[in-house]
Amino acid sequence: MNTKEFVKGFYKEKQNFLAEYLSENPESEVGHLIKSLNLTDQQPDVMKKIMDGTLTDIFYTILLGLDGCASIGGTQESYDLKDENGSQLSGEIEGYAYEYFHESD
Repeated sequence: MNTKEFVKGFYKEKQNFLAEYLSENPESEVGHLIKSLNLTDQQPDVMKKIMDGTLTDIFYTILLGLDGCASIGGTQESYDLKDENGSQLSGEIEGYAYEYFHESD
């Protein structure tokens, strides 16, 4: 796995969470809670924007934190992130994270 694939994996997870939470037949507790709101015709679009923005903020901040570009819990430091083969994954995360989380969709 390279850095781009690592970041893309986080992006796919974000998209999967969003799809599950807003699905017609959710399996997660969050999805059931959202469905129980019985949103009006316009409200699902607002809910999608809220959830999309929230998940983007969370995943993007975690990725930048792992890359040493943002703090995690008030501590900012660089981490030596490697895949199971020992290939380096950190150092380029910030650029790919921006590409996937702010330039995609």
